[in-house]
Amino acid sequence: MNETNGQRVEVYDTTLRDGAQGAGISFSPSGALRFAGALDEFSVDFVEGVLVPGRGEGEGFYQDLGGLPWRNARLAAFGRTRSPGCTAAEDPGLQGLLRTKAPVVTLVGKASRSQVEVVLQVEPAENLAMVEESVALLRERGREVVFDAEHFFDGWTTDAAYALEVVGAAVAAGASRVVLCDTNGGRMPWEVAAGVRAVCAQFPETIVGVHLHNDSDVAVAGTLAAVRAGARLVQGTFNGYGERVGNADLCSILPNLALKMGVQMECGPHLVDLRALSRLLDELLDRRPDEGRPYVGANAFTHKAGMHVDAVTKSPETFEHIDPGAVGNRRRVLVSGLAGEDNVRLKAEELGADLPEGDDGVREVLRQLKTMESDGYRFESADGSFRLLVERTMNSHHAFFDLLGFSVMVQKDSASEGVTTVATLKVAVNGETELAAGEGAGPVDALNDALRKGLRRFYPAIDSVVLEDYHVRILDPETATRATTRVLIESSDGHHRWGTVGVSANIIEASWQALADSVEYKLLLDRRRAASTRQGRAKSVDVASTGEGDEHE
Repeated sequence: MNETNGQRVEVYDTTLRDGAQGAGISFSPSGALRFAGALDEFSVDFVEGVLVPGRGEGEGFYQDLGGLPWRNARLAAFGRTRSPGCTAAEDPGLQGLLRTKAPVVTLVGKASRSQVEVVLQVEPAENLAMVEESVALLRERGREVVFDAEHFFDGWTTDAAYALEVVGAAVAAGASRVVLCDTNGGRMPWEVAAGVRAVCAQFPETIVGVHLHNDSDVAVAGTLAAVRAGARLVQGTFNGYGERVGNADLCSILPNLALKMGVQMECGPHLVDLRALSRLLDELLDRRPDEGRPYVGANAFTHKAGMHVDAVTKSPETFEHIDPGAVGNRRRVLVSGLAGEDNVRLKAEELGADLPEGDDGVREVLRQLKTMESDGYRFESADGSFRLLVERTMNSHHAFFDLLGFSVMVQKDSASEGVTTVATLKVAVNGETELAAGEGAGPVDALNDALRKGLRRFYPAIDSVVLEDYHVRILDPETATRATTRVLIESSDGHHRWGTVGVSANIIEASWQALADSVEYKLLLDRRRAASTRQGRAKSVDVASTGEGDEHE
């Protein structure tokens, strides 16, 4: 039996504080409040604020956080112990912490003798007084105190007695929790475990936690080792964001604790929302999700090799270590000319495409797939184009529009600093011809504008489609400007996201293929959705007319 089964661990989120210190990470006030609310709903135990108090804007934001209807989590205000040479009562930083009204205050103080002497440039005894007096003041004012022992594991390695003395000062003054920090992110999991074990033995009545940075790429492993060694609190950030290369990633820590180690957490029942929370964070930060993240990335349960796909359909545990749904994820199957018939069949079913009974249809799609891949097409990130390929190959796709022609003109003259791009486009819809012109920042933007204007009268729903990403790859760069180009476009209508692909020696033609598929796929989704709704209504009418489903006394 795992030694951690039944153990309860608290989860302390520092995404809004330490996570915000990562390069390129910046929360808007409204975004931070929204994520704090999501963390509360997810039932983490502590949410640490976004700015260090003691500065006007920081205190104001803590007031906003404090105004949230907290139901499950407790707000923690973060700051440092008092400055050298003043009393705790006089220290402006501690006064700012008290003004936040946060019920929990997290104080960081140095636990490494060399850091105290070289960085703080104070005597070790003064640092102990700074810790003890700061914690004592906050406890006197009714705050619960979490003490972050900064550089603890560095201090433990060079002067273990002093590191323990710092922890002891915080505990003696009333800190309810002591968090041991690997501030440099360089300690191995067994070093972390040894330090945690020693602190737990010396302070058995105190909740011990860990805060690990990921500079050695072992922060998650170190956190798990700490829990096995007796830690009862884990600090981290969602998606692993944070200073330098980041913090221990709660998106990996939480499912490992709950699903692999049998640890109990308040947020355990909410793990089904883990992927959604990860995606929300990236959306608020305007960052593209890392699809390779364990558990929550789109590739975490993605299968491409034909043998893997065959096996996982028969027995999911062969290539999936957990049920993807346990963390709100799902299985994906990728298609390629090398993947095999099982991939094609499963992918078509996943996308709701129509394949005839038997293997002939699958083989025909696979043959067409191989032909197009030899020309440079790739469908791994182009689900929209793949579904259209299946329906076109099976002659089951009714085109929503036909291109009669387009032209693109890019003009720059000496009198103007800018470049003008205009596209004209002629399409036919149900026997009607529409001519439209569009302007844009470049050829693709102008074509997109013209296509929407040409189709809007027939399909108003295309106004909801947003081009989220546009990616170009040169397939044979040795041919220079005559190189074949592959274009991938990612689109969204607010409910679904899909990818489409185009390939041509002409970049505008390749872009047009991907753009046209993007719009076709949106219209196909809407048509299928409407047909499904009509069928549902028809069944309801049929049931009502026959009396089926009525309850009688």
